[in-house]
Amino acid sequence: MDSACVRPNHRKNQALIVNDLRMESRTRNAFRLFRIETNRPQTDSCARLNTEKSAPALTQPPAALMLNSSGNSVFLCTEGVQVLQVRVFYHDKCFDGACSASLFTRFHRECIVPGASYEYHGLVHRASALFDESEFTGDENAIVDFKYCASPRITWWFDHHLSAFLTPEDQENFLACKQNPACGSRKFFDPNYTSCTSFLAHIGATRFGFNTAPLTELIHWANIVDGAKYESPESAVEMAAPAMKLTLIIESSQDDLFIPKLIPLLTEMPLAEVLGQPFVADRLPPLLERHQQAIELIRSRAEERDGTIFFDITDQPQEGYNKFIPYYLHPQATYSIGLSSSSFRTKVSVGSNPWTKADPAKMVNLAAICERYGGGGHARVGAISFPPERGDQARAAAAEIVAELRAKNPLA
Repeated sequence: MDSACVRPNHRKNQALIVNDLRMESRTRNAFRLFRIETNRPQTDSCARLNTEKSAPALTQPPAALMLNSSGNSVFLCTEGVQVLQVRVFYHDKCFDGACSASLFTRFHRECIVPGASYEYHGLVHRASALFDESEFTGDENAIVDFKYCASPRITWWFDHHLSAFLTPEDQENFLACKQNPACGSRKFFDPNYTSCTSFLAHIGATRFGFNTAPLTELIHWANIVDGAKYESPESAVEMAAPAMKLTLIIESSQDDLFIPKLIPLLTEMPLAEVLGQPFVADRLPPLLERHQQAIELIRSRAEERDGTIFFDITDQPQEGYNKFIPYYLHPQATYSIGLSSSSFRTKVSVGSNPWTKADPAKMVNLAAICERYGGGGHARVGAISFPPERGDQARAAAAEIVAELRAKNPLA
């Protein structure tokens, strides 16, 4: 697809385009900067980067990345053209996380650095440290649809979760970043957006002239899936739409290579065509069977009282299940608390019925509840992760939350 973005004037010192840069010499040979040419077709609205002649060989390899005074990345090259390496960290096992990573890739490729190379690394909420700074090895490192990381190696950040900041220090770091034009122009947060995909599309379009028109279907379904905007519990659980089947596959994947392979396709073809790719379609039949088993398991365990559902399926390890099953089974309920276990955590899922008749003003902020136990999320859905061996603490937290929500039944 042709690119269709406008390069704003303030990006004259765009990454890889450097006019005045003083470099400390590391060898006797002079370093030479040059620009990357891409073979990707481009329209006039996205200027092509010109290629200079290659530099003479150095006696020692230079650093892979240097920054100019605006914080933009540049390459030092020896023979031939080096390609900017971008690592994209995304919310793993999440439809919105995968869509955000794909949309970021297309935005960055069309509006920031044509010809860059992209790698994808999933992030999951766990009781231990969320980030390993040794993994921030890209020339640029982006985090999408996940909590804030104050590491100076993070170049881009987009998130829409209420509980985006693990600590007050992280939030202070972000606020300081926004006061610095070089930093603040690449890190964005707004909890008012339904999905990170739609938020990233808005920033790309309004700040960088990114054309989001070809991505309407992706943005639409990211909002439906992440915002639980389904027409009914049946549409959410019976999963007729391609996007719903992709969500099931993404949330259930145990293959570390699968979602990174899937991500680039999400912004290059309709979702039905993505689902039809053999490496995707082959995964669906056993997952649909497992989905039916999960419905029956939760049916046998769920108890609804005073507007709140509770179920414990920790003895049946699940790497993921459809979070709307409780409301499909108990449509009159307002809240749901589920205990589940997987290979790396015991999870307390805390949610609210998207189809409830309750007055929103009387409903509880679930993100605030989850934050008390080290979790987080949105006002209407959240979660808490405990180490696998701390199942007793997870059960105690779940019991406290169930009691609180049953005491605050908004339909009572």
